Order: sequence, then structure tokens, then C-alpha cells
Amino acid sequence: MKRFPGTAYIAPFAVFLAAMYVHSFAPIPELADQIVRIAAPALAIVVFSRGELDFRLAAPWASVAIGIAVFVCWIAPDLLVPSWRHLRIFENPLLGYAQSSLSAPARANPAILVLRTARAAVVVPIVEELFWRAWLMRWLISPRFEKVPLGTYQAAAFWICALLFASEHGPFWDVGLLAGIAYNWWMVRTRSLGDLILAHAVTNACLSFYSIAAGRWEYWL
Repeated sequence: MKRFPGTAYIAPFAVFLAAMYVHSFAPIPELADQIVRIAAPALAIVVFSRGELDFRLAAPWASVAIGIAVFVCWIAPDLLVPSWRHLRIFENPLLGYAQSSLSAPARANPAILVLRTARAAVVVPIVEELFWRAWLMRWLISPRFEKVPLGTYQAAAFWICALLFASEHGPFWDVGLLAGIAYNWWMVRTRSLGDLILAHAVTNACLSFYSIAAGRWEYWL
């Protein structure tokens, strides 16, 4: 691990992405698929990243507020302009389409909903913040990223990280970009991995509860 310091930050994200496509190669029931999607990256976090995780908070209430603000920004365009998400710049063969990966029976299964919410609100914030802001934003400044303090600002690194984070969100790239800018800015302000994980967790928890309560399943790609 000492020879490859990036492993602690990259491995959980790689496992997280791989777990999303297990069902494509070995069709399995949706409940089992959700278990794989949460258990595989969680195990990778324990195996590779536990020494790098720091949940100490510099500004907990502000982090919660940032998380809620990002959630509001995420759903606002679709509420204000119902046809917004179906514009060609968002939905197309390259970016994909805003539709849920969960089947109708899965949406009525409490166990699947609990697992999907737990993955979004607990696993995803840890995996993504380790990768995007604890590793990539520093690595773009210097390949010897471990020498770069968390939250160090460099314009190119800031914006490249935000743009790549946006691209990860497919047809939601516009609000993904806003989220990436907000999270990057908050990392620069707090220099705290814990605060970023909390803000991201609040956003994803709000999106999960909203998706279930409002039946807006497209937010669960």
C-alpha cells in the first residue's frame, strides 16, 4: 500500500463501478444485486481505505446545509420546467436517459428500498469523496498527491474535477456540475473529508427519500 498510496482512494470507487455491472454478466435477482452493490464497495472501503478515512467535522451544521442546498438544486430544474430533463442535451444515446434501474416490483420491495437508500446515503458519499476530492483533485495538482494538503486550491484541478464529476451523472450532468462545484468549494473551505462525506450523504439521503415519497424514480439511475 505504501508503494501505491492512491489505492486507498481509487480501489473502493473502482469496485463500486464494477458492482454496478455485475447483473450484466451474471443476471441475478434484484435484491441480490442490491446486496452486491452495497457489500462490495463497503468491503473495499474496510480493506483498502480505513486508514485514510477521517470523519472529524470542521463545520457540521454548515455541511448539512450545503447538502440540502445541493439537493434543492438537483430537483429544481425538473420542478420548474417539467420537460427539462428530456431535452436532447441531457437525454441522448451518449449520456443515457433519466430512468430508474429499479423495476416496478423492486420499487414496492421495502428491503430493496432500504438497501438502495443505504447505498446512496452511506456508501456512495464515502466512495466518491475519497476518489473525487480526497484523491483526484489533489492528484491533478501533483502525482505525489499525498504531499498536497486536502482542500488545496488550483484552478485547473478544481474545474477538471467538477467537470468529470458532472460526466459521471449522465443525463443529470447539469446538476452534477453544480454539485461538483459546490462540493469542491466546500472541500477548499473546510479541508475536511468528514465534512464532504456528511454534505454528500445529506444530499443523497434527501434525494432517496424524495424519490420514494414523490415517485420520482428517475433520480435513482
